[in-house]
Amino acid sequence: MNISYNFDEVARLPLPGDNVAVATRQLEVGTIINYQGKALTLDFTVMEGHRFAVKAISPGEALLSWELPFGLALQEIQPGNYVINKGALDALSVRSLDFSLPAAPNFEDYSQPIVLDEKNFQPAPALPAYSETRTFMGYRRSQARGVGTRNNIVLLGTTSLTGSYVTQLAANLQSELTNYPQIDGIVPVAHTEGGIKQPNNLELLLRTLAGFVVHPNVGAVLVVDYGNETVTNKMLEAYLREHNYPLDDVTYQFLSIKGSFKNNLSMGESIVRNWLPMVNAMERTPESISNIKLALQCGGSDAFSGISANPLLGWISRELVRYGAAANLAETDELIGAESYVLQKVRNLETAHKFVNLVNEFKERAAWHGASAEGNPSGGNKYRGLYNIYLKSIGAARKKDPSCRLDYAINYAELMKDPGYYFMDSPGNDLEGIAGQVAAGCNMIIFTTGNGSVTNFPFVPTLKVVTTTQRYQLLAHDMDINAGQYQEGMSMDELGNQSLQLLLQTASGQLSIGEKAGHSQVQIWRNWPQTDASQLDALLHAPLPKGEPIAIQTDAEAYPINFTRLNEGISLILPTSLCSAQVAKKMEKRFNQLKLDQPDKLSRFIALAHTEGCGNNAGPSEQMFARTMVSYITHPLVKHCLLLEHGCEKTHNDFMRHQMEEMGVDPGRYGYASIQLDGGIEKATEKAESWFTEQVLQSEPVAKKTVGLESLRIGILSDGSVTEEAGNQLAILTKMIVGAGGTVVVPGNNGLLLKPSYRDHLGADSNIQPSLAFGEQALNNGFHIMETPTEHWVETITGLAATGVELIIALLNRQPMQAHPFVPMLQVSTEENIQQTYESDLDLCLSGVPAAWVEQILERCKQVIEHNYIPRQLEQGNVDFQITRGLLGVTL
Repeated sequence: MNISYNFDEVARLPLPGDNVAVATRQLEVGTIINYQGKALTLDFTVMEGHRFAVKAISPGEALLSWELPFGLALQEIQPGNYVINKGALDALSVRSLDFSLPAAPNFEDYSQPIVLDEKNFQPAPALPAYSETRTFMGYRRSQARGVGTRNNIVLLGTTSLTGSYVTQLAANLQSELTNYPQIDGIVPVAHTEGGIKQPNNLELLLRTLAGFVVHPNVGAVLVVDYGNETVTNKMLEAYLREHNYPLDDVTYQFLSIKGSFKNNLSMGESIVRNWLPMVNAMERTPESISNIKLALQCGGSDAFSGISANPLLGWISRELVRYGAAANLAETDELIGAESYVLQKVRNLETAHKFVNLVNEFKERAAWHGASAEGNPSGGNKYRGLYNIYLKSIGAARKKDPSCRLDYAINYAELMKDPGYYFMDSPGNDLEGIAGQVAAGCNMIIFTTGNGSVTNFPFVPTLKVVTTTQRYQLLAHDMDINAGQYQEGMSMDELGNQSLQLLLQTASGQLSIGEKAGHSQVQIWRNWPQTDASQLDALLHAPLPKGEPIAIQTDAEAYPINFTRLNEGISLILPTSLCSAQVAKKMEKRFNQLKLDQPDKLSRFIALAHTEGCGNNAGPSEQMFARTMVSYITHPLVKHCLLLEHGCEKTHNDFMRHQMEEMGVDPGRYGYASIQLDGGIEKATEKAESWFTEQVLQSEPVAKKTVGLESLRIGILSDGSVTEEAGNQLAILTKMIVGAGGTVVVPGNNGLLLKPSYRDHLGADSNIQPSLAFGEQALNNGFHIMETPTEHWVETITGLAATGVELIIALLNRQPMQAHPFVPMLQVSTEENIQQTYESDLDLCLSGVPAAWVEQILERCKQVIEHNYIPRQLEQGNVDFQITRGLLGVTL
């Protein structure tokens, strides 16, 4: 017998003119729905958040939600028919579902083209302003800087090269905060940018860093560089002054790292400790609500985001604008398909033009990389009913209330100097968008989520708004506001007033749920490698290496050495996307403190936090990501591996299982946890802890084994030019290991391969080609070159470690570099000035007779393998991890 429901019990129609409805719960095939006096029978199971027709739709006719088109019917669609497109079917095909899906889509994606009618354009009037004001307790800075909602000391790396330094410095200083209650945090701002010589996002990067420096939530800021990067302290200071940022109104210091990492940490600690009494003396004062600059964001959206949570943000931002404050709507590609709605009310024609131009420029940039900005929706979006970017955008645009006009359209991280409602150009990647909004001056963030996004920014509080009561109950410890109450009968005015009051309380110092959880992260809009489409065809059709070792001469006499290996390994927590990265790091800290792996004695927990897996394009970039991830899952040094998904990303756990199967790896050997599906951070942590505990108890006891050079899997690279003597000796080392049956991998972008003393000594051709793709595990012993698309140091060592090498030798010519989190990296130098400056940071100073260098390197390798020596940068915490996007990766 088929179950029957009244429409309002199981569905929502966003606006009366829509011809498809949203299911508010999963409805089984054959379910009867009573709608406007008619009985609709569902032809397929309709998942929660997915849509079914309520009117007959003819072939070629538009499917409407919020009375805007998101698709065209491919066939006759009858009332009660489940509507679905190819993108959603593909996304669901890798999920574990217990019901049947349609064999083919019944609509194709479509949106109205942007039309700006200049001839009939009418400037929209401003909303009537409130005569009275409201207040919050804030930190009054200078007039140019505004009012802060927090009082933080910020440690800012100018590029990715100093990210590890500011992260370790912040960790060293956390205990100081107990004595200074008026300081909200000592927070690192580490990011991935500026690590290549000529980034295309240089102007954007400088503008973002400048905005961070003068932000009103910053009580003091330490800016750190090495002095030889793409972005230096001098460049940033010049940019700040040239563009009239109020730098002199900020307590700041620029620090250039010279000498040992440890000594520079001590220097940084001394600077910050001297600031502590002064920053702690800053007090909150009553401030007008007009000083609020609110970032409007969404992530992990679902079909209900546009029904409850986003309209709530529209209500709040409308009220703030009426009080003389400012609101900032971002995520350019998440307005594609909703342009007509945004353009209904605009302050002037100039703003309308700027908005349209920014959208078109975004589309063009994506096209240079073989991507479409319409490719934005994640697997989690589609799973929860957002079939395409048009449907996602129509709901996302509701963060602008229909009565509110668009006052300004600005570039990414451009300062918001006046009150009003802003659109800021940015990608749909949540973290990259938020960084731009903060740099623009936003001192509060309000973030809607359907699936349950848990990300936070380090020095600006974030309020999380979840779309449904069911999700709120599942994730109550991670969410601030339940917008699902609106769907259950609470008026938007009541919900809006409650939420605005919470926003003012949070601005006044009350901790958000995210702040209590204690995790946050920063990601600036990542560099896009292409500036036109001239290289697109060649890059799209570039063949992958075949994985076979490269033939070299192996005539070097073997050095007599043996190694005592232990069958121990690390316990790896691998976040499937950037959104679960910081939760994985918290798990790492907790599990290491609990010593869950104690029976293994020497193993430890490692989380590989990264910025990929969501908000970037598919194609070669995504394939590279998947390949690298699977290589880490199966890495020889990894004993146990658990994958941690956020739950709504493109590369969720089911996606990774599918990728493992495609690559011949048994996914059943590994653990899985989900922040969203398991019920929040704490429950996901408990699940991971339980899995690891079980694995450790089942592990074989640690055993010793004596091996020779044939067991070595070594990566070799340099950070610049290579001397003749160094090239010769590293070639001898390579031939010695490969000749014994071991493996040596060299990155394809490395100066080592350009040196005839290395290449010719191996007997290799000058046009030698890579044998491994980036991040591909070397399954066959021998000599390999790994394809390396960028010169970014951390991306290079991340790919090199993924090949399965168990130790890396880095020849230095500039300064000690960031090491890998778990593959030991020996940093050696033959340069006298480097040895003198960084002696305490180097693992080997090679001098004297070059013929003795190979022996010295191998003896140091033996100490590392036998756990008698820890490489110095690893020991000091100067480590980092970042998966490349290659030459076609672009943020969406």
